[in-house]
Amino acid sequence: MRAAFFDLDKTVIAKASMVALGPEFHARGLLRRRTLLRGVFLQILFLRFGASEERLAKIRRSVLKITKGWDHDEVRTLVAETLNEIMEPLIYSEALDLIRHHQEAGDEVWLVSTSPAEIVEPFAEILGITGAISSKACIDENGKFTGEMEFYAVGENKAVAMHEVAAERGLDLSESFAYSDSETDIPMLLAVGHPFAVNPDRTLTKVAHEREWPILSFTHKVRAHDGHRSRTPFVVSAAVLGVLALIGRSQARR
Repeated sequence: MRAAFFDLDKTVIAKASMVALGPEFHARGLLRRRTLLRGVFLQILFLRFGASEERLAKIRRSVLKITKGWDHDEVRTLVAETLNEIMEPLIYSEALDLIRHHQEAGDEVWLVSTSPAEIVEPFAEILGITGAISSKACIDENGKFTGEMEFYAVGENKAVAMHEVAAERGLDLSESFAYSDSETDIPMLLAVGHPFAVNPDRTLTKVAHEREWPILSFTHKVRAHDGHRSRTPFVVSAAVLGVLALIGRSQARR
């Protein structure tokens, strides 16, 4: 059994999910204006320069500090009420086509994201995929965020979690696929037999060229349930689906 593992931010959607939801958190009184503006600045850096371990660590510390004391149920309710409106329009149509292709081929499909479970798991449901690997914050006995992390889905931790999922579900990672944009996800890409760099940052572009990994460009956005898909032809369709077809024929011969 194979699986396809998709990073979320800048791979399935066009911006960082936490930043996309920032204005709504601000409107509900959970974020100060200064914090929101700082999040926008970090998003610009993220899009321009990628996400290094140092930048992700800084973001992690900031998020934990900000969210300490938030009510867990309130956050889940906010996300549920706004996810369709805020995040669904950010989905890359190329990513959605690939997800549907893998599903039609009988593959499991997983989101693998550094973003919190409160965002990633409902978004996985919108996409109608198998499941999600995501960061998990600690919650106290009163249902409040403690400012500590139970599991941080970044770097090598993503690969570890993927191996655990594979062992539980009988997945063959050597025949599986992974898609990501960031140098921090190189362990995730190395964990599978068929890695793809999507809108890669500078470091991942260099590694992809060195290792001869396919590089994909996702640019067009569409809602997950939009029946009127973009008619603009995109590079990924012919390129990646051709590669997947070759892989499938190779497996059939074996």
